[in-house]
Amino acid sequence: MRVIVVGCEYSGVTTLIEGIMDWGHERDINHHLDDHFTIPDRQHLAPEDRETMVHLSPALKERFQRMQLVYHIRLLHRLDHILLGGFHIEEAIYGPLYYYPGGVASEIREYEEEMPQNAILVHLTASPQVIQKRMETDPHEYSLIKKEDIPTLLDRFQQEFDASLIPNKIQIDTSDLTPEALLQTFLSQSAQFAG
Repeated sequence: MRVIVVGCEYSGVTTLIEGIMDWGHERDINHHLDDHFTIPDRQHLAPEDRETMVHLSPALKERFQRMQLVYHIRLLHRLDHILLGGFHIEEAIYGPLYYYPGGVASEIREYEEEMPQNAILVHLTASPQVIQKRMETDPHEYSLIKKEDIPTLLDRFQQEFDASLIPNKIQIDTSDLTPEALLQTFLSQSAQFAG
C-alpha cells in the first residue's frame, strides 16, 4: 500500500499514519514511514538538529524540501508499502506561507505525474474549531500553524486535494473520530483501491 496522508496540522495525519503502521505490523506488513516533511523533522532529527532546521534561511529550506520531494517519489516507486505524511501538498501550502514567505513552491502537479498510479491520497480535515481546540489542548513541540490561518489552511488543503492528479483519493473528516474510528474509516474506504 502506497499512501500519502495530507491535512492541516492537528487534523490527524500522524494519528492515521501511526494507526496504519500498527495495523500493518499485526499483519507482518512493514510500511516504510516518512512523516517528516514539516520543518523541523520530528521523526529523525536530534533536538539540536531540529533547532538548526528551524533557523535555516528561506532559500535553504526551499531547496531542502524540493530535494526531499524528489527523493521520496523515487521511494514511492521502489517500495510496495510506504506511508508519507504531508509530502508534496503540505509543502505547496506551508512552504510559501511559513518556510520561505512570498516564495513559490515547486509545481506539485509535475511531481504527481511521476508517482505510481496505485498511490492513495488521503485528505484529513476537521472543523476550524476542532483544529483550534486540538492546538490548544495538545500543542506540538514545534507547532507550525497560526490560529488565524486555520480557515485559509483548510481551504488550501481542500483546493490542492481537489486539484490533485492522483486518481485514488479519500477524504475523511476527523472532527468526531477517535483514532480507532479514523483507522477503520480509512481501511473501509481504501478497500476500493486494493489489488
